[in-house]
Amino acid sequence: MMRHYFFNAMLSAEQCYSYYRGDVKYVVVTADSGERIQLQFRHFQPFVGVSGIRGRFRLTLDNNAAFISLEKIN
Repeated sequence: MMRHYFFNAMLSAEQCYSYYRGDVKYVVVTADSGERIQLQFRHFQPFVGVSGIRGRFRLTLDNNAAFISLEKIN
């Protein structure tokens, strides 16, 4: 059974740059359910724009909490 988590993410361009430099490897978000989730920044890379990352996302994990997908939903 897959689990879905919904959350908003906002990272400035400067914050994204620190991830690209390798200073920080993980992004911690709080899902709508209140759960804190740690994700590798590489999962967010397709969503980085000139001003950083901004949007609403859906994270899908399998029943072992392994990453399946991260989608921007708006």
